[in-house]
Amino acid sequence: MSFQTGLSGLNASSKNLDVIGNNIANANTTGMKSSRAEFSDIVASSLGASSGNQAGIGVSIAAISQQFTQGNINITGNSLDVAINGGGFFQETMPDGSFAYTRAGDFKLDSSGFIKTNSGGKLMGYPTTNAGVRTSSTLAPLQLPTGAPIAASKTTTIAAQFNLPAGAPIAATAVPPTPRSTYGTSLTAFDSQGTAVPASMYFVKTGANTWDVYDKLDDPLAVPPVVGAVITSLTFNASGQLSPVPPVATTIINLPDPATSPPLPAPPTTFSATIDFTGATQFGTGFSVSNLTQDGYTSGELTKVNIGESGAVTATYSNGKTQTAGQVALMNFRNVQGLRPVGSNNWIETSDSGQPVQGVPGIGKFGALRSGALEESNVDLTAELVNMMTAQRNYQANAQTIKTQDQVMSTLVNLR
Repeated sequence: MSFQTGLSGLNASSKNLDVIGNNIANANTTGMKSSRAEFSDIVASSLGASSGNQAGIGVSIAAISQQFTQGNINITGNSLDVAINGGGFFQETMPDGSFAYTRAGDFKLDSSGFIKTNSGGKLMGYPTTNAGVRTSSTLAPLQLPTGAPIAASKTTTIAAQFNLPAGAPIAATAVPPTPRSTYGTSLTAFDSQGTAVPASMYFVKTGANTWDVYDKLDDPLAVPPVVGAVITSLTFNASGQLSPVPPVATTIINLPDPATSPPLPAPPTTFSATIDFTGATQFGTGFSVSNLTQDGYTSGELTKVNIGESGAVTATYSNGKTQTAGQVALMNFRNVQGLRPVGSNNWIETSDSGQPVQGVPGIGKFGALRSGALEESNVDLTAELVNMMTAQRNYQANAQTIKTQDQVMSTLVNLR
């Protein structure tokens, strides 16, 4: 019996060394979780034997459990590297359509714009609008428009915040008359094809606390002649605020539309945009513009991708626009120890793990994401080397048990 007991100890120690060796080999593997061998004794069972007289007949490996402790966060600077600081797993759709789960966030973009893992799985997330509003709770592969530029968008709204000088004379009664170009500003707007067109505003004082807003300067020498039109009038109260305050975006300005304009000398066609003047003031300081924005843009190529702490995937384009292309989802399980490792830093769901529960990074039990970083292996190399020495001595001790039993048997055989 001692031979079998010693042999079981050798087998168990050998498997323990295999587990320790695997941990050491993966000390630099991103998202790796260490394992440990858990032993259980084997007890002889015979009919009518009392439990107090039963002898152990060896040892076996009861389980190889995974240790899902947090690994160190290593800053890489790569915007597509993402570490999970806390609980949860990334979900990926493998090439065969099955689902896998990983802690390794070293993602890549393929030629079709999908965010993929090194094993070829597509990262799953929630679809969103360009503004980041989630549109569905059904997960889908996250994809960025890398194959073609994003389409241009026509200017529809202009916001202007400025101060007009309260001490300015009425333009028509000033000597000499105040030119229309004295108080003006402009910005670049865009037509439906992304062609830049100027949007100008000129302010002419017509009375106490009253100003007319023109869309352009007069140019009688142009063919055809250009005549500025009044697009609105602004009236201010004694406190320098608009009176009454107009609703947002009530003023209409007509801008040239190169996309639909006929050839010269025919007059160009125009498109309309609304202007929000609610931030305008009239104080005793000089004329100044504090904010001037519009919502149009030309086409643009993808230049950068970033994943935020909440999982929002934002894409930056060459035209300066930033759009949200989805939100990374995280998965967790009732029993993470029940997940089955399948290699390539992936685990799959089993009946022991239970079904995945999806959530948003940073909410509840789900960890926050750290962009430009990777989670290192949680293997403690020093502890593993100590464990390896202990396992080696255990192996030697079991071998000595077999050697001693062999000597006993040899003594019995040689009796005369």
